[in-house]
Parts: sequence; C-alpha cells; structure tokens
Amino acid sequence: MKKRKLLSQRHPALYFLAVWMRRIKRRLEWKFDGKKYAKQKNSDKLQFRVKKHQSVLLKKLGESDMQLQINKVTNLKIAAARIDSIIIRPGETFSYCKTVGLPTKRKGYLPGMELSFGEAKAGIGGGLCQISNLIHWLVLHSPLTVNERHHHSFDPFPDDGRVLPFGSGATIFYNYLDYQFTNNTKYIFQINLWFTDKCLEGELRINEELDYAYHVFEKDHQFLKIEDTFYRKNEIWREKLLKFQGGKIIDTELITKNFARVTYTPENYVIQDPATQNN
Repeated sequence: MKKRKLLSQRHPALYFLAVWMRRIKRRLEWKFDGKKYAKQKNSDKLQFRVKKHQSVLLKKLGESDMQLQINKVTNLKIAAARIDSIIIRPGETFSYCKTVGLPTKRKGYLPGMELSFGEAKAGIGGGLCQISNLIHWLVLHSPLTVNERHHHSFDPFPDDGRVLPFGSGATIFYNYLDYQFTNNTKYIFQINLWFTDKCLEGELRINEELDYAYHVFEKDHQFLKIEDTFYRKNEIWREKLLKFQGGKIIDTELITKNFARVTYTPENYVIQDPATQNN
C-alpha cells in the first residue's frame, strides 16, 4: 500500500512558509526569552578536561552517497569554526543554531545528507548533526543541564562501527530544532573541536577539576518487527561516580527512552504483536 504524503510534501510552498514562520518565532525567542547566550571564545584551553570524543568523518553508506559525505566534511569544518573554543560561563546557555547560524551556499556550505520526511536526501549544510551529536555526548558526561534536544524519528542506516548507544545524539534543523544546554553550575566550561584525517574530534573542558564523573550506557536494546515495519528501541542511563573513591556510584538516572522506525532490515529482530506494543 502506497504511503500517503503529508500536506507539506504535496505543496512545497506550504512547507517553506511553515519553516520560516517557525524560524521567525525562534528568533523572537532568542531576543526576548531572557537567556544569556554563550558567545565569547578563548583560544587558551581551560585547565581540566571533562570528556573527549571522536567520530569518523566518512562512513560506508554506499558509493552514491560518498560525494555527499565528502561535502559533509566541508560543512562540518565551517560550522566547527563557529563553535571551537567557545566559553560557557555560569548562567549562560549554549545554543547550537544561534552559534552556528543558517547554513547557506554563500557561506560555503555544500549539499550533504540530511534526514527529512522519513528519507535521507541531499540538502545544503547536510551532515551538521555530527557536531551536535558529539557535543551532546560530551555534555552527558558533565553537570551541564540540557534544555532542548531532539532526536531523529527514524534510523536510516545499519550500524557501521557505532561506538555510542543508539539514540544518544541530538539532531538540529535551523533554527527551530535546536540543541541547547545551560551552565547552572559555578564552573566555567569550554568546547573545543578539531579535525584529523579521519575524524571529527571534540572535548569539554572546565576551569576546576571535578571530584566526580559520569558513565553513560544503554539498556534493553532490541529490534522489533511490528506488522510490516521494523523499529528499534533502547534506554539511555547515566551513573554518577566519585573519581577519587574507586569509582563509587552515588547516583543512577534514566536519561531517555528511544523508539524509532528502522528503514533497513536488521539481522536479528523480535516479532511483536501490535496489540502488545508499549512505547
């Protein structure tokens, strides 16, 4: 049975109008929401590292997608330059979209892969979620408070060397799908981003060493087949550890539950009766 298109898919002008109405609304929020947004940079690194992570730039998604991935690297370098070395002081909020801005051809952005309406397709500035994914992973290992985070509604590709739990990223779409966190602590934080030949690398630094750390992990990961559609689910949990007391666990919390449609056929899955579905 052919899947029905959304109204905005059948009438592109309506989609364009809806996007810009949301973008205007967000810009008004940035101006009047009373938040103090982080914008200062410092090329000198803060003394202590909270967490470091790296992600591979080019993945095996098929030869037809390789040029989009090469373009994505260009996009990432442009966006990373806007974020690298940014300082987040006590009381300040980091906004990914406000910091990076609208990706346009004039700024040098190229067509890269982006996810829209359940499909992976080319779009100017596509691939920038790789930075927001990395930053969110760093922030999860800190006492910073995530205020806004969105996740993809579907999983388009099988895992290829995935090292992070499924659903632990943060998608963005300028500017109404933003990624924001606030520094509600007494410490100063800094995000640094850089590139190697194969990876995007990043770190979160702090001005004073913390006596605790965090361990983020997943539980109950499973692929499901419900009628003719595949889904993927899991839970993301976080433990707070005392670094100088042998890693003693002092707190455990559920970060999020994920349930998303899968657009490929997984190798192993469980067939589930729709009547028993519980998201």
